[in-house]
Amino acid sequence: MSSQYECLCPDHLYRDIFEVDAPSDATVGLKVWPRRPGVFIRNPPVPPSVEGVEHASPGANGRELVVGQFGLVPPWVKSASDAKLRSTKLVNARAETVSTSNNFRGTWLGAQRCIVPMMAFHQDDWRSGKAVPTRIARVDGKPMGAAGLWETWTGAAGEVIVSFCLLTVNANSHALMRRYGHAGSEKRMLAILNEGAYGAWLNATQPEKAREFMRAYPAEGLTANPIFPRLN
Repeated sequence: MSSQYECLCPDHLYRDIFEVDAPSDATVGLKVWPRRPGVFIRNPPVPPSVEGVEHASPGANGRELVVGQFGLVPPWVKSASDAKLRSTKLVNARAETVSTSNNFRGTWLGAQRCIVPMMAFHQDDWRSGKAVPTRIARVDGKPMGAAGLWETWTGAAGEVIVSFCLLTVNANSHALMRRYGHAGSEKRMLAILNEGAYGAWLNATQPEKAREFMRAYPAEGLTANPIFPRLN
């Protein structure tokens, strides 16, 4: 499971790569983990005012960058406390079951697709018998756009939680990502989009078309490095 990733740095990469303004919300840090605020890019819903949340004005390409909680909150959740409990387990959606899962089905069929911009994501390497946090990034050092889903939950008292998750694909035969995860378990990796596919992914209104983007990123385009504790 990929439950932690790094946001873009420096900020101009949001404009240079994704054509959206960098987040101005001070709560968004450089690293994101479950229930922490992160950012995602989407086509604005129509009308956007129904959500009752503030977000950036759409860019020239019609996309907007939105601050949301990492860990999806399904619309059927009854309370904010239940949302907190569930969201930590809903940071990843399996591409193979996203259309049948009670947690993600409505969001997937509703074409609530997004791009999650990141510099790298973290996976544990268990080959030594102990978890070794590892940073996975592009070989060329450029940002990645991972395929995700977003949702807006509104509570009975008017509370609003905007949230998102990351889609994953099987990586059992992936030359790099098959090294990670527990021994004997299925290997998974994020569905990383090709740069030229960002618009097509966001505009994929039909589930069958969206499934075409659910594939593993080439191993030769990625690099992995252990994350060692910083010494004081």
